[in-house]
Amino acid sequence: MKINHFFLVCVLVAAAFCAAQTAPAARNSDANQSAQPPEPPPPPAKASTGQSAQTPEQTQTQPKSKDSAKGATNDASGASAGTSAGTSKDRLFYALPNFLTLEGAGDVKPLTAGEKFKVVTRASFDPVQAVWYGFLSGISQAEDSEPGYGQGAEGYGKRYGAYAADGTIENFFVGAIFPSMLHQDPRYFQSGKGSFLHRTGYSVSRIFVTRTDSGNSQFNYSEIVGSALASAISTYSYHPHTGYHPKQGVMVEYTASDRTLKNTASVWGSQVGYDTITLVVKEFWPDIRRKLKKQPH
Repeated sequence: MKINHFFLVCVLVAAAFCAAQTAPAARNSDANQSAQPPEPPPPPAKASTGQSAQTPEQTQTQPKSKDSAKGATNDASGASAGTSAGTSKDRLFYALPNFLTLEGAGDVKPLTAGEKFKVVTRASFDPVQAVWYGFLSGISQAEDSEPGYGQGAEGYGKRYGAYAADGTIENFFVGAIFPSMLHQDPRYFQSGKGSFLHRTGYSVSRIFVTRTDSGNSQFNYSEIVGSALASAISTYSYHPHTGYHPKQGVMVEYTASDRTLKNTASVWGSQVGYDTITLVVKEFWPDIRRKLKKQPH
């Protein structure tokens, strides 16, 4: 994991920690409410000509108007917005796609294989992702990391393609292909309960434990095996491999024999580390969002 990228995700986690420490807004006590005198009942209305007077019981049993019924329906739909279809429309920091995170979802129906591929495709090719890959490519070029790509427009284009390929391949293996094959649920179900350490531990554990389509807990093969396969493809295919040659004193291309399991394991470890930090940010993002909107917990 590169130092600059690690610094970026650490900033996100620090923001999550600050939001988690915000105390919820105070509520009125029941004692203050009970101290208020009850309102006197309204006087009975006189019956008009051609109409019979209604008793209080009849008045209470009158059906609600269409507008009030519509408002209740809107409130119910708003409470489950983004979860009725099994996915979310949320975005981390109002930008990065966060479609596979559910907040206070409870029991939801499992996603079909088609739905898993659909939501991963929507997130992987989101316009914001294109901007994010461009940002990472610019940092990589400024540091001249992986010098085999070179500099200039050609070098930037190669770096951009590598970042986009890494992210897209890993997203599909972890979020769609393996979850469909193994009947595992790729969504992150936010805890939202307990202390900061408890919630952090819960989010980190989701790297290794996931929910199956039937609702049981299972080892997260989709994350561990899926990211390992994506790392192998990245290491053994389109990424250049350069190193310092002690005799020539220059950077030279690695040979095929240098694309080893050790290098693949290093890439895999970095990918799992990124995913772990992302889960922690997903856990506390609702707290950050409420703080930004100044909403009570």
